[in-house]
Amino acid sequence: MERLIKIHIKKLPEGLYLATSDDIQGLVAQGRTITETLEIARDVTRKLLEAQKENLHKLDYIKESFDYNLIVGV
Repeated sequence: MERLIKIHIKKLPEGLYLATSDDIQGLVAQGRTITETLEIARDVTRKLLEAQKENLHKLDYIKESFDYNLIVGV
């Protein structure tokens, strides 16, 4: 399954690049080049999505009100 994730890349004063995303909570990747930063961001995103998927199975009980991350495949 593939997903389109929007990321923001910023050049830091040290000459490195930093990638973050509003789409994936916790995504932070840093590299020496844009290409390296994108590769790291892709790996981090995969790991975050896998962890998110595993955590969905760990819901103990349902409260009257709660937040839920919904992943939809198109």
